[in-house]
Amino acid sequence: MPPRVLMLGWGFPPNVTGGLDTHVGELFDGLREAGVEVELMLPAEYAPEGREGIEGVPTGDGDIITRIGRISKRFAERAGEFDVVHTHDWFGYGPGSRAKSNADVRWITSFHSLSSDRNVSPPRRERETERRVVERSDYLVAVSHLLAGNLREQYGGEAHVVHNGFSTPIIEGRDVKADLGIDGSMLFFVGRHTDQKGITHLLYAMKKLRDPDVTLVVGGKGHLTAQLEKFVELLGIEDCVEFVGYIPEEELGDYYASADVFVSPSLSEPFGITITEALAAGTHVVATECGVAECLPEGCLVEVEPDSDSIADGIRTALARDGPPEYEPRTWDEVVEETIDVYEDVANRA
Repeated sequence: MPPRVLMLGWGFPPNVTGGLDTHVGELFDGLREAGVEVELMLPAEYAPEGREGIEGVPTGDGDIITRIGRISKRFAERAGEFDVVHTHDWFGYGPGSRAKSNADVRWITSFHSLSSDRNVSPPRRERETERRVVERSDYLVAVSHLLAGNLREQYGGEAHVVHNGFSTPIIEGRDVKADLGIDGSMLFFVGRHTDQKGITHLLYAMKKLRDPDVTLVVGGKGHLTAQLEKFVELLGIEDCVEFVGYIPEEELGDYYASADVFVSPSLSEPFGITITEALAAGTHVVATECGVAECLPEGCLVEVEPDSDSIADGIRTALARDGPPEYEPRTWDEVVEETIDVYEDVANRA
């Protein structure tokens, strides 16, 4: 029998749909279907209602550290009922550490990204917390060899790699190109508007592309949105860039499917769920270094550097490609099977 598992997450689709939250949702559902005795603890405000095996814990007001502190007590109280506790990223340090101190359990931490992946200047508190997670966890998992290498380089941690599964967006058949009045080729980007997403390089690449028949549609939002819109004005490319803001999950698939090319210009992309969604929609992808490339055949992605000249060249290459990309998608069932192997390995070491 697989060990009993208590997992900690932060969000759960469709309430929260980031890469980590998608992973937790797919993994939890898959483990339950596979007969694993697993329960998931989440902040109550992000937890789905009426789901068996999911406990929402009110975390109240305050910063994320304060809110995590409130969930830690309950997580530690429940830990004694299980063989393994499984947390994700740096926010699992308090709950995981407290659970390990209070109960005879093994602590697994999955890393989906590092503070250095999310920030140009990583907060010292987050980096120190990541270091403590690496030092105290019984077992580390990373979603790519790229991320595992960064864990080793920055913190000396050795992580077992379990790649994410590939996500398939919902495609309803809406012609986004027509709705936006785009007559030529459509490029698409979606993600948080932060420095690490490399959007400024993509916008500058549009200036260098010098093709009035190519329009870039920028989805998502963030603290840099206003600056990016101003940058577009300064570059004089307002006629070929369209900001569409937050795109609801149920509409996202039609954006991927309507695009001729999806562009992922990130300075750091430990995996790249959006890339898998674009590929599933049959859209070619231009991408900087990313973990998902480890699961794809050579040449499936148009791989570029986080540099405007390289991105512009990559866009030209991708626009010239015929037919949909060819690859074998990695399933979430594979992720579940490999994670169960990790649970059994860790439990048997106890």
